[in-house]
Amino acid sequence: MSAYILGSYCTRFGKFPDRSFKDLTREAYLGVLGEAGLENGHEIESAWFSNCGMGTFGQANIRGQVCFTPLVREGLFPERVGITNVEGGCASASMAFQGAWKDVISGLHDISLAIGVEKTFVKDDPASTRALFEGGIDHFDESEWEEYYTQAGELSGKPFIHNSGGGTLFMDTYAMQAAYHMKKYGTTQRQYAIASSKNHYFGSLNPLAQYQFEVSVEDALADREISFPITRSMCAPIGDGAAAAIVVSESFLRRMPREVQDRAVKIRASSLSGGKYRSLDEPGLSRIAADKAYKLAGLGPEDIHVAELHDATAFSEVYQPEMLRFCEEGKGGAFVESGASSMGGRLPINTSGGLQSKGHPVGATGLSMIHELCVQLRGEAGPRQVANARFGLAENGGGTIGFDEAACTVTILEGPDRA
Repeated sequence: MSAYILGSYCTRFGKFPDRSFKDLTREAYLGVLGEAGLENGHEIESAWFSNCGMGTFGQANIRGQVCFTPLVREGLFPERVGITNVEGGCASASMAFQGAWKDVISGLHDISLAIGVEKTFVKDDPASTRALFEGGIDHFDESEWEEYYTQAGELSGKPFIHNSGGGTLFMDTYAMQAAYHMKKYGTTQRQYAIASSKNHYFGSLNPLAQYQFEVSVEDALADREISFPITRSMCAPIGDGAAAAIVVSESFLRRMPREVQDRAVKIRASSLSGGKYRSLDEPGLSRIAADKAYKLAGLGPEDIHVAELHDATAFSEVYQPEMLRFCEEGKGGAFVESGASSMGGRLPINTSGGLQSKGHPVGATGLSMIHELCVQLRGEAGPRQVANARFGLAENGGGTIGFDEAACTVTILEGPDRA
């Protein structure tokens, strides 16, 4: 069965110490209803709620149910509808989206909600923020990954030093991979800076981005080092936000007004792969997820017109185009430097600004990618619009198993006919 995104929504991302989880939930939920052309949510049959860090704020369980209680009480969300809580590290929101998609393509439901809500900024308490992020690694057998990273550091020529520059553990693992890519393929730190500068340019055009300013290549290189070759400008910031999508069946869609039908985005594929401890030379799990998605969609990498990639650091935007088969392995640096992923290039990537500029409230990130693709595929992106975009791809990874993410989703969407 076919499934469609009837509406998508994303709050602005940023540091909002005075906005609660319930505030962000309300905005994203009411916003997506409006975008879907629904007067209310009374027809929603299921919901998938993504969040990673609410336990840091004292709400360890039943997170979605708690955040939706005021909306149920006010008659804005239907009573007795099941809400499934989803946690998969930074991939949580895409996993929630996949849950809603499965509800619909299985024929179980005609309309399902996916929503991701996150606060990663804990005012005057950076230790809590660090704890929130570092929940995405194995804490039962820490010696296993410590030994793995120590050996990888020897191979990459960059010794593993936990929190070497004040960032999270993940920044150090990205930096080791970046250093190895430089050693093996001749990738340069400047190419990472070009990727970062390009994303900050796109972010300057996105009113929802946390950082709405440009960063030159030279400034990205000269910024404070987090873990060589990664500087602060090349990293995703700490922030808060929410995003949502409403997924419906074709039969439900055909009951909607023509102007709503004309903006619906078709879900061609959603795939999920799991991480493992791999060698530095072995392709990552995003390659597996991408190949699954291409097969399911009946498309190939050459068919994609716009992509949102999980660039928690600039290294990812060099590496992931290789894994997704947008360029040859080892050629990601040259791909970025050539302008292929810039506006007007062969495949514009992270037109939202990416995680580095748009922001990265982890439990909302995957759905913010979905939203950006919907905006692009509907032709509603304004100054950052990719011309004639019909197919879009989102890659979203979360957690860490060695140099793999613990989970990775790849989603492929098809825009409405705008001829």
